[in-house]
Amino acid sequence: MEKGSKARRVMWQSCVKMCHSLPKFNKILKEIQELGLDPSDYMNYGRGLSEVPTHLEDVQQKHRKTLLVQTETLSVNTILIKEKVRGFQLVNRYAELTVISTVRDRTFVEHELLARGRDHEEWTKKHLRRELEKIRTDQLFQSSFSRNKSNSGSSAAVSGVAGIGKTTLVQKIVHDWATGKIYQHIQFVFSFKFRDLNAINCRINLRNLILDQYPYFGNILRELWRNPEGLLFIFDGLDEFKDTIDFADNRRNTEPQYRCADPEDWCEVSDIVYNLIQHKLLPGCSVLMTSRPTALYLLEKAEISVWAEILGFVGEERKEYFNKFFEDQAVAAAVFKHVEENEILYTMCYNPSYCFILSLSLGPFFTQRDRKHQRAPKTITQLYSYYIYNILKNHGREIESPRDVLLKLGEMAFRGVSEKKIVFRNGDLIQYNLQPSPFLSGFMMELLERVDSARSVVYTFPHLTIQEFVAALTQFLTPDPGDILKLLRAAHSKEDGRFEIFLRFVAGLSTPHTAAPLEEFLGKFLHQTICRVIDWVKEKVQEQIGNIQSETGQRNLLNTFHYLFESQNTTLAQLTVGSVETLTFSRITLTPIDCAVLSHVVALCDTFKHFDVDYCNIQYEGLQRLGPILHKCQVLRLSGNELGDSGVKLLSAPLRDPDCKIQELRLFAVGLTDSCAKDLASALSINRSLTVLDLSFNKLGDSGVKHLSAALSDPDCKIQELRLQAVGLTGSGAEDLASALSPSRSLTVLDLGNNELGDSGVKLLSVAMRDPDCKIEKLVLCAVGLTDSSAEDLASALSTSHSHTVLDLDHNKLGDSGVKLLSVALRDPHCEIQELRLWAVGLTDSCAEDLASALSTNRSLTVLDLGNNELGDSGVKLLSAALSDPACKIQQLRLQAVGLTDSCAEDLASALSTIPSLTVLNLGLNSFTDRSVPALRRLILTCRSLEWIALGMNRFSSVGKRPLESLRGYRPGLSVYV
Repeated sequence: MEKGSKARRVMWQSCVKMCHSLPKFNKILKEIQELGLDPSDYMNYGRGLSEVPTHLEDVQQKHRKTLLVQTETLSVNTILIKEKVRGFQLVNRYAELTVISTVRDRTFVEHELLARGRDHEEWTKKHLRRELEKIRTDQLFQSSFSRNKSNSGSSAAVSGVAGIGKTTLVQKIVHDWATGKIYQHIQFVFSFKFRDLNAINCRINLRNLILDQYPYFGNILRELWRNPEGLLFIFDGLDEFKDTIDFADNRRNTEPQYRCADPEDWCEVSDIVYNLIQHKLLPGCSVLMTSRPTALYLLEKAEISVWAEILGFVGEERKEYFNKFFEDQAVAAAVFKHVEENEILYTMCYNPSYCFILSLSLGPFFTQRDRKHQRAPKTITQLYSYYIYNILKNHGREIESPRDVLLKLGEMAFRGVSEKKIVFRNGDLIQYNLQPSPFLSGFMMELLERVDSARSVVYTFPHLTIQEFVAALTQFLTPDPGDILKLLRAAHSKEDGRFEIFLRFVAGLSTPHTAAPLEEFLGKFLHQTICRVIDWVKEKVQEQIGNIQSETGQRNLLNTFHYLFESQNTTLAQLTVGSVETLTFSRITLTPIDCAVLSHVVALCDTFKHFDVDYCNIQYEGLQRLGPILHKCQVLRLSGNELGDSGVKLLSAPLRDPDCKIQELRLFAVGLTDSCAKDLASALSINRSLTVLDLSFNKLGDSGVKHLSAALSDPDCKIQELRLQAVGLTGSGAEDLASALSPSRSLTVLDLGNNELGDSGVKLLSVAMRDPDCKIEKLVLCAVGLTDSSAEDLASALSTSHSHTVLDLDHNKLGDSGVKLLSVALRDPHCEIQELRLWAVGLTDSCAEDLASALSTNRSLTVLDLGNNELGDSGVKLLSAALSDPACKIQQLRLQAVGLTDSCAEDLASALSTIPSLTVLNLGLNSFTDRSVPALRRLILTCRSLEWIALGMNRFSSVGKRPLESLRGYRPGLSVYV
């Protein structure tokens, strides 16, 4: 019995630990609780086994076989004349996608593909940290992933951008059910595409909807309605549905024309879908819906149990795609290696559609002997140029003038981009004088669309980006470009991002190297258009360079840098950004693609000095792309990015570079540990340019600081300012750092705040500071756990050190006794302290006399912070007397939250108004009332040097505030905060 209890205790302790690392573990425990503790019951529930009645077995087998035939082949478009569509066995070709059990809300409008592409790296990182849960397709209806429970059925929504693989995922789900691999509890699956449902222009019932697609069910459907728990309905592509399904519209629940509670009820298709999802029709059935993110808002009020998003390919899944695309694994390896080495192309590979285009475009470079691999495309525009080149090569002889056809096709594509239109009909082709032909089918896919009982052909480009490329291409083919600058400016002015990729393609096509393959079949691009496009890019870059104060300005500048990158026009880049000194993108999310673009641009800047990319979500891959240009920066700010140890090891390389110009390096909160400290210390011992280093809020620990201390001890180390706030340093590790202070010939600023140094650590530092060779001028020891026990040592160091001018002791338990000891040091004529910070150190009026005595004799102190101490009126009155000394040099005085009342207002105002140097005064968070207003007003008027005074969070009435507020701007530069 005792062993059993111990085992249970250990088990539950393990469970508690797992709760922190596995986000849904609590849900699983709750589910077990709800289902009972019998494992067999739980397993049966999890499998959801459901027996099919004998008389339905035949139709189920027929249905499985039908679905198997429909889904076993994966059709892939090619660019070959003889084989436009190639079929592959799904099981051989399907590459696993990463699906996560979370859907991000869309917060700002941007080009749909880019919006997800930009977020992709963050999603990936969160997945690796287990903040996001990966969900398998067989788990979509598992209750542990549900956000809301329903006894009447389960609905799942799967989101993903265009080309991410939603339809292929649905095909795989149907195929796996048909082969018995998943959803054994489901007896029948019915799959529909919203694109097909658009053709239904009359009222219909669910029975006929199914029979139209699966006629062999006949009258058996009535049997199926009796067990809705065994049915799964799949609706693919909500974003393509012509009708709007408003789940927030209460009329659907009250007005008869919307009701659809029976499979035999005649109603609109949208009503059938609505009632299935809301469990009003066949309650108990399961429903799966897919959609692009743009249509997710329609489902906000829907009864969705599980939300999921297709993340695309992560890690090795990218490589798997290429291995399955190419039969020759040597070619697959060569293509993937090229993609992997090119940051732009590699980041595109999260999306299967991009992988498809990459494979088609790059394959010939690695299979044909007459192609040189080093000429393989590196920009997105070059990639698409070769995609179109391969189509022209295979189809170009089918038509006399491919240029004329491409011109017309591009005009239609441009109108589609303008109107957000991706599906074109025969009427559109006629309007642009286009005729269906083998040549045209090389660029556009033909799809069957049902209208009533008839079917008609519609056309679409294989991917939206191909449509955008063809639209850009036509700008260079037209014999009369008209006012191309007006067109580009109008496109750029659209804030919804619909033209963003189009404009990048236009910029990219203006360079000869990119245009050359296409000109082989289409003839020369119009020189006039090329010149005007280059002028426009130049205009946009120069316009944005001077407009980076706002986040919008920074984003616009980043977009214009993409134009420069796509153009690969070195002369243009040097002309526009060659003299740029500062680039700031702080808090703008930068993907590896963005980082590669910035690296390309900065490499062409001759006078570059300042690079601020704090909190830009840069990770290892992004830093890798920036690596080649980091040594050029004088000021480099990378704080708040998840660089990790591997990222900082990358940084060590530019620090070792003999041409390194980095003087200031900010790495605040970038995920460092002691693992990278040795590499960093090694780089610091070699570097001769770095003077400012901030490593605060990283888990360096004592061992990490030990390595850094060794580097600081090097006489050639030039570090002047070192910030190590909250790095896990303790009293034990302080010894190594203290021993480095004297040998260091340059270190003048040391920030050790928020470390558990304790008195022992502070004593070691105090001893080092007494050394005449120690050059420390500013020491920050806020919240380090020091008490009055180490105050005497600290005071001794202040008395003997002639260099020490700034001391920050905020948030320590010094108490009155500790401050009394410091006051002795302040009275010493050799003390050079100019700035003393004692916020929240436990002072009372008992130490005020000693402190006042020190202030009356000290001639160096200019900044004093005594905020959040219980000095009270009596304590501040004593200080006021000392501050009124004509020799007092105080410039900044902070007395917020020190317990002041109206009783001391007159004394305080009289004393402070006589200080000729006082510029900053903070009296906020006290208990002054309207009675103190005349004295405070007099203080502001008579203290001519005062520039800034804070009186907020006192007890003034709205009427009492007015006389004080009226003094704002009384003198030039005067700020009054009440």
